[in-house]
Amino acid sequence: MRFAKTPVRHIGEDPHEPLPRNEWPATLAAVRQLLDAGLDLGPATVLVGENGAGKSTLVEAIAMAYGLNPEGGSTGAMHRSRATESALANSLLLARNPGAGRYGYFLRAETMHGFFSYLEDNPSTTRADAPFHRMSHGESFLSLAEDRFRGGGLWILDEPESALSFTGCLSVLAVLRELLADGGSQVILSTHSPLLAALPGADIYEVGGWGLRPATWDGLDLVRNWRSFLDAPQRFLRHL
Repeated sequence: MRFAKTPVRHIGEDPHEPLPRNEWPATLAAVRQLLDAGLDLGPATVLVGENGAGKSTLVEAIAMAYGLNPEGGSTGAMHRSRATESALANSLLLARNPGAGRYGYFLRAETMHGFFSYLEDNPSTTRADAPFHRMSHGESFLSLAEDRFRGGGLWILDEPESALSFTGCLSVLAVLRELLADGGSQVILSTHSPLLAALPGADIYEVGGWGLRPATWDGLDLVRNWRSFLDAPQRFLRHL
């Protein structure tokens, strides 16, 4: 089997827990396609698309179906602030590869403050955590990724660029590339960043009203739009 060392080979709908197609989030084209047709996963998957297309809804549900905390952390994280996640996770069935690692981590920039407070209030008995609350948002996010993303497992990141500078994005790419090169690791990443979307070897899907559309990095609207803006910003700014 080609990707036998990675944790998850396929995501589909649980036939025992179907999600009505007239209820949110199944009304989103990308969610409906995932439920109807399923999705095969390679070592790395990148989701890009406009706000509201369903990227975060998908990665959040996949993380929960895998056993990860919806507000970030590993399979053992227990913190919760306010439950806002959809019911999609209850309807997903993950086909796992036998013998692959079952560890994982979910990083989402919007809930990192609460997660760092949880780590501070529940310190590890085997390791000393970095002083995340005394770091900048980007520094703490990168420090956590470098510290926790080790060995085999499923690493899910939801729009990490909101916490990172250009060089910070490059550093995260380096961490992810090293994990993938070592084998046994799998990455699912949603992003608005053309830099992060360039993760080497990733299967890229453009998310929108059409559902999930396989794409190349050069063919992404995201990449074309950034190139057009950087070539002539005034052409865009005069229409605001």
